[in-house]
Amino acid sequence: MLNDLESVMFDEKALAKRVSELGQEISKDYKGKDVLMVGIMKGAVVFFSDLIRQVNLPLGIDFIIASSYGDGTESSGSVNIKKDLENDIKGKHVILVEDIIDSGITMKHLMEILWKREPASIRLCALLSKESRRQVPVKIDYCGFDVPDEFLVGYGLDYAEKYRNLPVIGVLKREIYM
Repeated sequence: MLNDLESVMFDEKALAKRVSELGQEISKDYKGKDVLMVGIMKGAVVFFSDLIRQVNLPLGIDFIIASSYGDGTESSGSVNIKKDLENDIKGKHVILVEDIIDSGITMKHLMEILWKREPASIRLCALLSKESRRQVPVKIDYCGFDVPDEFLVGYGLDYAEKYRNLPVIGVLKREIYM
């Protein structure tokens, strides 16, 4: 699968270092608070798993499945929630954990839904931010890396449900998805 990459953008060492730093920031900011970390599936699964082990706090976890991509490389513009939260978030400090913020459409929609459930706060932690593709503004409170407009896979990011299990994040060769 590594042969399908044009280049590696972040290797295992760079990812581990940044995830550790994000975990330390979150631990400091949320000391003494009732925290629920919410992984946005499926893409965030690897990042989420590594991140929660770097947060030195008692916390709850939950998952939501939302997508605006399907099997394509572009957002469809409509968000499909396939699995909702199991926990009540009223009064809790929620940290949404996402793999990549691209158009911002999915995140804007999720934030609107979750704020109606009266949490104490909602913050967003994204491993990657692709600002050049943003269609709606999204505030990322904890950002791993800013990335250029390339099609990235690995470390949870996929193309048509493949490449999520790569230990690195790389640029997928154009001939694979064109």
